[in-house]
Amino acid sequence: MAKIPAARLSRLLTGWSAEGSGPLPRRLADALRELAERADVAPGTTLPSQRELALVLGVSRSTVTAAYSLLESEGWLESRRGSGSRLRGSGSLERGVGEGRLASFDARAGGAETAGEAASQGPADLTSGALEGLGAVGDVVGALSGADLAPLLRGDGYVPYGLPALREGVAAYYRAAGVPTDADQILVTSGSQQAVWLVAQALVDPGDTVVVENPTYRGALEALRSRGARLVPVGGDRPGAGDDGSDAAAVRRLAASVRPRLVYLQPAVHNPTGRSLDDAALRRWAAALGERELFTVEDTACAELGLAGDGAPVPLAARLPSASTITVGTLSKLFWGGLRVGWVRSSPQVVARLAKIKTSVDLSCPVVDQLVAVRLLGRLPEARAARRAVLREQRAGAEELLRRRAPRWEWDTPAGGPALWVRVPGADTEALAQLARRRGVAVVPGSAFSAVDGFRDRLRLPYAHGVDVLERALPTLLECAERSRA
Repeated sequence: MAKIPAARLSRLLTGWSAEGSGPLPRRLADALRELAERADVAPGTTLPSQRELALVLGVSRSTVTAAYSLLESEGWLESRRGSGSRLRGSGSLERGVGEGRLASFDARAGGAETAGEAASQGPADLTSGALEGLGAVGDVVGALSGADLAPLLRGDGYVPYGLPALREGVAAYYRAAGVPTDADQILVTSGSQQAVWLVAQALVDPGDTVVVENPTYRGALEALRSRGARLVPVGGDRPGAGDDGSDAAAVRRLAASVRPRLVYLQPAVHNPTGRSLDDAALRRWAAALGERELFTVEDTACAELGLAGDGAPVPLAARLPSASTITVGTLSKLFWGGLRVGWVRSSPQVVARLAKIKTSVDLSCPVVDQLVAVRLLGRLPEARAARRAVLREQRAGAEELLRRRAPRWEWDTPAGGPALWVRVPGADTEALAQLARRRGVAVVPGSAFSAVDGFRDRLRLPYAHGVDVLERALPTLLECAERSRA
């Protein structure tokens, strides 16, 4: 069986030290046992060495040794000299797991009604960059009347492809950006995450090669891993180097020997780096993708959070054929996460294929949400302006804070989005994150955004909830950075 990397196991163990009772070895043993019981780690998987796991968890080796011993005495671990320690368990080997990506949302089950309320009531949570809702959402909802709903109520409410008016509205959005689009090229989804999941389900088989940027959106990594894809990263980033982080030439070289099933990209307001490709970089990518006739998935979920200019972003799809291109979009990032309205733009044939899978798990996205979305499309310019004004101010405040309090940390000013992608020289941010969580600060290490568990010296630090949250967390992060140095 395969060995699970220590960094990945660390992310599955998010929050272990704060949960349960008893000494740390007991809590760690219980957390590992739960992973086996739920089959989040497949039975027979070889665990990291005691030294490796201790380093990423920020605990002593004796803590891990004691935890492994407890598991072995209880029959959950089998240790053999020379072959490591294998976890026992039961359950489906096919089950996917989210590496703790939604841990900050899970914590809200206790009753806090908003992210801001949760943040003010407890520890500093820097795991999510999701924004609070715009007032425009409330305005549109409040203006709805029975007359608006009456035509919809005469039907059964099931619209598998999406409300026709919304599909046409999204198609018009792309036409305005210079991308000819008809309504039958649009599939409405429950946010962009469902769109990415549908793409993985429809187009990726176990063992297929999928090219991803390094780093990239961790929700996409999870969706692709759950399908058994072979992830091949390209690109990278170096703070201050002036590079856009993309590597179209690497894709061209790779495709000459191995044909990828698809290429997943975030050209505009990349998550987690916040960078956007300029026109020259977009031309290079379009040339490489078109030359090799590679199927491209362009994720523009955060594109409307760009902080430069005033207009709508022009998608890479404008330079690529619809038959081999999928563009993912959403209103949830710009307007409100509680508005679960996203979409896929592609050829009618691809849209039909995705819709067939979608109806097996979701007969229709909520029609009232879609009706609200139709009206919000007409308020995009004012929504962009409102977001850009606030995010620019918050970005400036966060950068000033880090320059003053963490002068050795490095980052490039992002072109957009809600967070900074920060290099912490000399630190192991996996261990940093574990240490910080035990002190009440939740943060995401850079390796969570890498297909190969890279960027162990990076942190994504959201500023969108206000600089005061980052300022409150920073002393703990600085202390844990020092403790995590190899």
